[in-house]
Amino acid sequence: MRIVFAGTPGFAIHALDALLSCPDCELVGVVTQPDRRAGRGMRMQPSPVKQLALMHGLDTITPTSLRGNVQALNWLREKRPDFLVVVAFGMLLPVSWLEVPRMAPVNVHASLLPRWRGAAPIERALLAGDRETGVCIMHMEQGLDTGGIYARRVVPITPTTTGGELWQRLAHEGAELLVETLPRIVSGLKPVPQADQGVSYAAKITAEDRLVDWRKHSAIQCDRKVRCFFPRPGARCTWQGRWLKLLAGKPLEERTDADPGTILALNDGMKLACAGGSVYGLNQVQPEGKKPMDALAFARGARLQAGMSLH
Repeated sequence: MRIVFAGTPGFAIHALDALLSCPDCELVGVVTQPDRRAGRGMRMQPSPVKQLALMHGLDTITPTSLRGNVQALNWLREKRPDFLVVVAFGMLLPVSWLEVPRMAPVNVHASLLPRWRGAAPIERALLAGDRETGVCIMHMEQGLDTGGIYARRVVPITPTTTGGELWQRLAHEGAELLVETLPRIVSGLKPVPQADQGVSYAAKITAEDRLVDWRKHSAIQCDRKVRCFFPRPGARCTWQGRWLKLLAGKPLEERTDADPGTILALNDGMKLACAGGSVYGLNQVQPEGKKPMDALAFARGARLQAGMSLH
């Protein structure tokens, strides 16, 4: 099977690596986004997919856009791919690209479609409190994640699952399911249309999504944010006009009449009053410009006491 791979971030390298290890797959080309400035020195850095592709000597292009890009389209046609495999590419593919592969253009999507179509399915599933998610191998068409499904795999979400853990699990499961599904498509497997019911959209994550507001969010909502954005980029609240990352904690079964944001106790972590009378136990934080630390160590250094407010 001749394959052109399109992907950009670390999530996609699991699938690319699986294809490289597949004896029936021939990687004939890779498309990824252009180098971007990153790190403390803000130096130009290639995407994780580009790094892996070049390590294996794969023909790789980094177009700034595909729409109207005749040179990139001709490059794709010259590869004569059986499959165009797309994983977290981050760029819209025009219909002209989807028409090139002989067998199919397929996408590895990190949700159980039609739930969470769009850019941030992993984060949205965690923030919504979903008890399960998964990966789909989807036939690509012009609509946003609307194509038929070749295969799906369910992954449970536990009350302690973090964004980093779910990211790793879905990347692994998606890569494994991909290499299992491609030969089945060659053998005649047809995509099943998505259901008309249960459609939801996973909008891009914003700075507001990461913000914990004790006055607005219940302990369960705070916990979802903390788990969702751990280890990166981190949920956060404001404290004395500066950012405080919230790295670990859990909702408690206690209730309180205290104002949201009030520190209720400093013993086994920092107990905080949240919206609706709920209580959250904060265990680990990272003050702006400092390293991660135990919540009690932070409280001692900041001279915080029970009855004070974390605002």
